[in-house]
Formats: sequence, C-alpha cells, structure tokens
Amino acid sequence: MFPAEFSTRRRLWLQAAGLGLLGFSRSGLATTLHAADAKQAEPQKTRRHCLVLWMTGGPTQTDTFDMKPGHANGGEFKEVATAAAGLKFSEHLPKLGKLANHLAVIRSLSTKEGDHGRGTYLMRTGHQPQGPIQYPGIGSSLSKALGSEEDAVPQNVAIAPYRAFNPQAFGPGFLGPRYSPLTVGANDSLQPPMPGTASYAEMKVDDLVPPSHVSKQEMNERLELWKSLQASFLATHRGPVPVAQNTVYQRALKLMDSRAAEAFDLTQEPSAVRDAYGRSRFGQGCLMARRLIERGVSFVEVSLGDLAENRIGWDTHIANFAAVKTLSTELDAGWGTLMEELQDRGLLASTTILWIGEFGRTPKINMQGGRDHFPAAWSCVLAGGGIKGGQAYGQTSDDGETVEEGKVDVGDVLATLCTAAGIDPETKNVSDQGRPIKLAEGKPIRELLA
Repeated sequence: MFPAEFSTRRRLWLQAAGLGLLGFSRSGLATTLHAADAKQAEPQKTRRHCLVLWMTGGPTQTDTFDMKPGHANGGEFKEVATAAAGLKFSEHLPKLGKLANHLAVIRSLSTKEGDHGRGTYLMRTGHQPQGPIQYPGIGSSLSKALGSEEDAVPQNVAIAPYRAFNPQAFGPGFLGPRYSPLTVGANDSLQPPMPGTASYAEMKVDDLVPPSHVSKQEMNERLELWKSLQASFLATHRGPVPVAQNTVYQRALKLMDSRAAEAFDLTQEPSAVRDAYGRSRFGQGCLMARRLIERGVSFVEVSLGDLAENRIGWDTHIANFAAVKTLSTELDAGWGTLMEELQDRGLLASTTILWIGEFGRTPKINMQGGRDHFPAAWSCVLAGGGIKGGQAYGQTSDDGETVEEGKVDVGDVLATLCTAAGIDPETKNVSDQGRPIKLAEGKPIRELLA
C-alpha cells in the first residue's frame, strides 16, 4: 500500500464534505479541541524530537564528510578545517563546518545492499526486504515512541519524499495506517517549479484554505452530518481498517482548528529567513521542519533528492562534481540554517538529527566523471540532542574502499539515534504475525552519546 493512501483518502473525504480546514466555526466540535490545542501550544523545549535528513539516491561520502585529499579517488573538491579541532569537511559545506561541534560523523558505516529499492528499505526500517513481515519505516516507529494520541499536530511529517525506489520503506508497515506520515510536497509526484517562480506553493497541505462558496454554518452542518455517517459506518464495519480511517479523520479535525496548521504556511516567514534556508525544495522543507518542531511534532523528515536531467538526487553516476556542488550548497544552507535557528530557540538540545541515504558512492571515479553505488564503506552524520558532537567515529582506508576502524551497520546507527532521542532501542512492537520486533537490532555507539 502506498503510504500516502490514507492521507489521500482523508483529503477526498474532506473535499466531499466541502470542508476547508481553517475556515469552520470555532463553536460546537471546535470547542472540544481547545484542550488539545492548549497542550500543543505549551513550550516544546522539554519534548524530544527527531529529524531525519534523507539523501535520496545515495550521497557521496568522499565529497562531503570523509574526503581523501592527495589520493586519485579524492576528486575535485578541497577539504577544509571546521570549528571542531581535527574535523574536516568539504569546502562546499561552510555553514555546517561552523556548526561542526554539534555534528558527529560516522565514517565507518558498512552495509550490503547496493540497489536503490533494497537499500532504501534496509536503511529506513533496519531490516532486509525479505520475508512476510512488512516492517515500519523509521518515521512511523519513532513517532509512535515519541508522540502522543492527544496531540493536535500530526506527529510524523515527511517533506518532499521521493518514494518511488521503495514505497513500503516510507510507510507504517505492521503498525498500521494511524502511524502513516503526513506527506507534504511529495517529490515523486511533483515537478520542480519553473525557473523564476520558486514560490514553492507545493510545500503545503491541501485543503487548509476554506472554500469561498461554503459558509461557516454550512460547514458546521456538514461536519455534523459526517459525524453521523462515521458513527453509522463504524457501528456496522468492525476491524482495524475502519478504526484507522476514523483515527485519521479525527486527527484531521484536530489539525484544522489548531495553530499547528500555521506551520505549513511558509508565507508567514520573512523573505530574508526564507532566503537564508535557500529557495530550494529542501531548503524550504528545512524551514517547515523548524516550524513543525516548534509546534511539537515528534518526527520530521526532509528529503534532498530533486529530479534532474541525468540523476535522481545524489545518484551521480554522471558528472558527479557539478551535481554534488549544487546539492552541497542546498544542503549547507538548509541544514545549517535549521540548526542555527533551533539553537537560537533552545530546541537543538531536544532535537536529534540523522543525515543519511540508502548507501554511499564509490571512492573511485568512473569514466563518466561519476561515482557509482557503494555500500561497503560510507558515512552518515548524527547531530543535536543527545549527541556528542565535534568528532568523527571510525575510519576508512586511504583510498576510501574499506573500513579500517569501528565498523558499524544500520542497526547500530538506529540504536544510537533512538538512545540519543531518549528512546530505548530495545522497545518492542508486535507485528501483525504476533512477533515482537525491536525498534533497532544493533547496539548504541556509546562514544557518540552525550
């Protein structure tokens, strides 16, 4: 099942009722939502959040966080010092370099899936894509652990995901539809804006604007009618799917009368702030992520993987260096500004960040000036809350081909992420086959934990 399916159904239901999410009356049903809205309006500094920056296509470690200067595999970019003693990044990541004391680079990640679909599933679920169990994606698992049924704001939001490599990897798996992400600006169904028109209107949730031809009284009447229909339907249709549908609907009602809906309106931000994040889908997605975290969202994911002429995101088989320079510029502006603003608002210490993709890329440059798929020795980055920054963990060989120190796998990375975010990685969810499944099968990397 495509993970956005229930979100789409919810949208169709609301459209059929003629509802605009921000425009219905504050009386009646809305009154019952004020308690949830008040809770959501409380300061969020004590809550824990998780942010995943997903690099669609597989990012190159050799041109970002594990460079090989002086070696033939090193490529065109310069390695430069950062604010953290002894830690060096690419010259095209200057803002992240200034924030390096908050970043922990894992340079010894080693996995075994070099196919986009299989690698995406492995890195997002922690499991091989085989067998009868459909494992939940990282957003569904962690939002379940961090979030609350009482929250008005959705607890799992995916911004600009490219899901075509493996749709199931982005879904809730055996946890069921109630843990599906709210998807904003899906990159697999939208084209980049035309040059010169980068308003990024697609970075929104549909139906948050009231239809002009429906009065508030009419909307209230339609809400009451829909409540009656829902009650009748649930009385005659038992089982998990109708219950899940009703849960999604109730959460939509909460969202439409809460200040949380404002998080999706980037026009409320000053132009200078939007410019600082970068007028790219990823940059504006990072800005939206900040607004969501401010309002209490437990898990947010922002993908960097726009479709380009010769590639999808970081899949740089051809002309690697021109592409990675552009991608790095977008990454640096969006991620760097997001961390700065979270820090300024006192939210960085409660927000754990993971930068990762489905695999790395070959240290050796191919005949087309590109880098190919390479899961044997690559990098990811942890940052923010619960992470001891300013360091690199593990080491690869001088040519970047093998891990020489501190080899870790996906289970270890996910266990470290969970622990840093205040979640026990040994926590189990029961699959639809009755089997208890841990959040992460690996062990936390203690050296990276604050």
